[in-house]
Amino acid sequence: MDARKYRIGYYPAPGAHYNWVHKDHIEKAPLWCSVDLRDGNQSLVIPMSLEEKLEFYHLLLRVGFKEIEVGFPAASETEYEFLRTLIEHNMIPQGVSVQVLTQCREHIIRKTFEACKGAPSAIIHFYNSVSVAQREQVFRKSKAEIMDIAVEGAKLVKKLSQEYEGNFRFEYSPESFTGTEPEYALEVCNAVLDVLEPSETNNVIINLPVTVEMSLPHVYASQVEYMSENLKYREHVTLSVHPHNDRGTGVADTELALLAGADRVEGTLFGNGERTGNVDVITLAMNMYSHGVDPQLDFSDMPSICKVYEACTRMHVYERSPYAGALVFAAFSGSHQDAIAKGMNWRKEKKLYQWTVPYLPVDPQDISRTYDADVIRVNSQSGKGGIGYLLEQAYGYILPPKMREHLSYQCKSVSDHDHRELKSEDVLAIFMDCYLNVYSPLAITATSFKQGVNGVSAEVTFQRHGREKTILCQGNGSLDAVSNALKKYTGKNYTLKVYTEHSVQERSSGSTAAAYIGLESETGVMSWGAGTDTDIIRASVNALISAFNNLERQ
Repeated sequence: MDARKYRIGYYPAPGAHYNWVHKDHIEKAPLWCSVDLRDGNQSLVIPMSLEEKLEFYHLLLRVGFKEIEVGFPAASETEYEFLRTLIEHNMIPQGVSVQVLTQCREHIIRKTFEACKGAPSAIIHFYNSVSVAQREQVFRKSKAEIMDIAVEGAKLVKKLSQEYEGNFRFEYSPESFTGTEPEYALEVCNAVLDVLEPSETNNVIINLPVTVEMSLPHVYASQVEYMSENLKYREHVTLSVHPHNDRGTGVADTELALLAGADRVEGTLFGNGERTGNVDVITLAMNMYSHGVDPQLDFSDMPSICKVYEACTRMHVYERSPYAGALVFAAFSGSHQDAIAKGMNWRKEKKLYQWTVPYLPVDPQDISRTYDADVIRVNSQSGKGGIGYLLEQAYGYILPPKMREHLSYQCKSVSDHDHRELKSEDVLAIFMDCYLNVYSPLAITATSFKQGVNGVSAEVTFQRHGREKTILCQGNGSLDAVSNALKKYTGKNYTLKVYTEHSVQERSSGSTAAAYIGLESETGVMSWGAGTDTDIIRASVNALISAFNNLERQ
């Protein structure tokens, strides 16, 4: 690897253009244009069929895109037929514009208008490359000759828009803008605008594509600000950006460009596109959402969006893809799980609407993700807070803190031994197997109580190895009386250190009582038990005998 092979291939904007530096957040959503059906589609190993493009198009409409680039109709029969299908079957809703791409070449522009004939609202997006490398190596033309290509293309689209039936707008892109001298790019764009004559009724889009990422994001932001400040007819021009992701900073490029004056963003779902992809619209929109800005796009059913995307593109949504990936909310670490659990409880205690939970930039439920399946994930690295929270959220069991810790060791042991993640149902199974209503080797088959002047007397029937025996004892309460009977029957001594109870809401109807008991042996060993029943006394007795059986096992 020899870094001397490379040099800086971009051209910073002349002068100082850093007003964007003084802005600390994006105040409103830009205009969005999806290019999934063009840039995204052309980058697929197997491009989408007509049926798949239609399904994806309807997904984009559901999400809320008002501008959708549907293809390069002069490039392939499928893209031509797709556009004709949309137009002839009245599939372009009011308020939505389809966008088509064309090079600044006469026969391609003419075929593009033929494909757009009768469109209720279409954006004719024409472009030519203006970068130093393309001028010198590909076209071998001068600056004047390259500008002439753009101007002649503008003249032709303007002329044909008056000859063909349909409602047309114009967009021009100086392709490879990032490898072009900004002064020259500005000169070309202004020459195109002079032809198109933007006005109150003729808004024109000037699009500044990051065809290849070449610079740090702040350099691009300054280039955008320079263009925004110096474009002619600025009040009637929509300044658009179209970032790619070659340096992995497509989102940063776009966010800084919006601070620098850009009005519109072209991108794709999940960043699908050529090479390392286009900018990811989902990440951009959800970043705004996490700052309290309505992105004007609806990602509330993220799992469904992922499903359609994967089916139509045959691509996979990476597990760490921001907001949408299967693991992006997942907390395996014990300390992270504990912080999330405490944060969620804090919101509940304080009755907060604002979202402030540690480690979670947005509420997963906002995009149809669930806490038990997507947030608290259990493996050998997990801790008591997360495991306890998962059991509570999924099944309603609220364990005492020390018991949660004991359960976490049981869960981590299983995960470590089996080398696998535990689902919520696995955690429940471990909890039930280890603690809940444990009737072996000793069971209590019957109890009866009588309130007396000096407390409660209990008649308790024990069963072990198929043999039953009834013991009569007193206590200061029902549970104390049963505990005294247990000690008398077994001859074992212990101290009841922890007792908690609550009701568990059943999914069908009614509720069940749950009780938790911690016993300490004479040698200082703790054991735990849980019991459930429709009667709280019986639930407490079940918890006691479960804890005692666990003490015996130890």
